[in-house]
Amino acid sequence: MAHSLRILDSLDGIDPLAWDALADGNPTLCYAFLDSLHRSGCASPASGWSPCYPTLWDGATLAGAAPVYAKSHSFGEYVFDWAWADAYERHGIAYYPKLLCAVPFTPATGARLLAGDAAARAQLAQAMLALARESRLSSLHVLFPAAPDAATLRAMGLLERRGVQFHWSNPGYASFEAFLAELAHDKRKKIRQERRRVAEAGVALRRVTGREASERDWDFFTACYRRTYREHRSTPYLDRRFFGMIAERMPEALLLVIAERDGRPIAAALDLFGGGTLYGRYWGSVEHVPGLHFEACYYQAMEFCIERGIARFEGGAQGEHKHARGFLAEETRSFHWLAHPAFARAIDDFLAREGAGIDAYVDELNERTPFRRAGLAEAKGEKRG
Repeated sequence: MAHSLRILDSLDGIDPLAWDALADGNPTLCYAFLDSLHRSGCASPASGWSPCYPTLWDGATLAGAAPVYAKSHSFGEYVFDWAWADAYERHGIAYYPKLLCAVPFTPATGARLLAGDAAARAQLAQAMLALARESRLSSLHVLFPAAPDAATLRAMGLLERRGVQFHWSNPGYASFEAFLAELAHDKRKKIRQERRRVAEAGVALRRVTGREASERDWDFFTACYRRTYREHRSTPYLDRRFFGMIAERMPEALLLVIAERDGRPIAAALDLFGGGTLYGRYWGSVEHVPGLHFEACYYQAMEFCIERGIARFEGGAQGEHKHARGFLAEETRSFHWLAHPAFARAIDDFLAREGAGIDAYVDELNERTPFRRAGLAEAKGEKRG
């Protein structure tokens, strides 16, 4: 029997524990993370993110939900459809508002149809599509869905788009040196050189979880985060209020890496972790030290994963430079429905051509693996024969 459906414009009134049970340990999907995005104003109607969450109910019990927004722009998504919006505009057709199912500002794979069974996932997907149609929106987009959700959306006939990220796997390394031993000689040598340069520059790294981080640590990290956006001539999506809220509400899922020289902080990186995965998110520095970006963002996070037994490290969007440092190519997915039939056909053709390019790119990356061939299976988390 189908559950009753409600479309909610906020998370108010939902039991956080009930929501988190559906999120299954993923910190990017937990109640505190999403609600903090909304309450801080970072992802709110005023910033172009209008929540319209479809939720499923068994009486008073939450049985399913999806993070869905009506969007008036395409910022903060990491699956780029600007060219599609431009094409609509050139033809005098409105592309915005559109409907988006995603975690704001977070290019991490995870559940998008938060439900315990295939029937409930299908009901959520149908509810999103009905909402897009009934609201006369141009399109529906579902970004970075996990495999069960992808299967549901594919079966519904949504257009499928593929991308590539670089993820690191920890099959149970005893130490960072054990990981290095699995790399090809030139890659291993380069990483050791990078780490040595940072140490020789007098830089020390400390890792603190959200429970251990001080207000001063968060102030400094926020300044670094904002500086990174300024250097790229962009406006930061997040603010100190948001970081303060997640530090208070979900400290057990946060890791700050802070680089210091002569007792003075010079760089910081933020990661989220939970559900067997660490998610690399943001970084910034107030002075340049060769190799410090790799140390703070990658090597410290890898060591943390090894110490905590975390099996997977998603390094975030883009960054082929990660490949030489032990991150392997992983395909990502997004799914799209467009109301305009001619544009849907044109985009379907485009995605077929783009997908062929993705195939060739992944094949090329797999051919030049950073691992010794004998250690490649273990690096992928497979058992040795």
